Amino acid sequence: MLRLGIDIDGTVTDPKTFVPYLNKSFKKSLTYNDLTEYDLTKVLNISEQGFWKWMDEFEPIIYKEAPLAPYAKEVLDEWKLQHQLYFISARREHLLDITYNWFKENEIYYHHIELIGHHNKLEAVKQNEISIFFEDKHDNACMISEEHDIPVILFNTPYNQDPIPKGVIRVNNWLEAKKWVNHWSDVKVL
Repeated sequence: MLRLGIDIDGTVTDPKTFVPYLNKSFKKSLTYNDLTEYDLTKVLNISEQGFWKWMDEFEPIIYKEAPLAPYAKEVLDEWKLQHQLYFISARREHLLDITYNWFKENEIYYHHIELIGHHNKLEAVKQNEISIFFEDKHDNACMISEEHDIPVILFNTPYNQDPIPKGVIRVNNWLEAKKWVNHWSDVKVL
């Protein structure tokens, strides 16, 4: 049984989730492919302070209404019987109830949910003894793989196109992630 560390936003939730909110709030006509930076202050050309003011207002709404990434539920439903599902997110602690409710409404099973309030997930990965991590943020994926010498599945997005080290595996969706994990776990058993 593997202990899977799984990011939530842009990984379990559809990475396109923010686009309509950004367009409406900032009077833009961005497409998902326009999000070539993870840092939305650069995409929107706004200050850090302005961005966090907006996030304080819209983050609860966005996370409450976020659609699932394609195939995420099907794969996670299959894995809940085979592996331990540890969701580790940069979401802030005040979003815990919204997060639990979202998991309940979407019928996503979990063994553990941890909102760490920042993007540095290294300590959480170590403390939870994660076997494989699933992420959409490029630098997180690289740091986790290199620091903990574990495979990291990086979900391909327009904002994470920098080169990746050997331990980071780029996939386009949850079906590809499942195929890689199944193969990896079969090889590990041999």
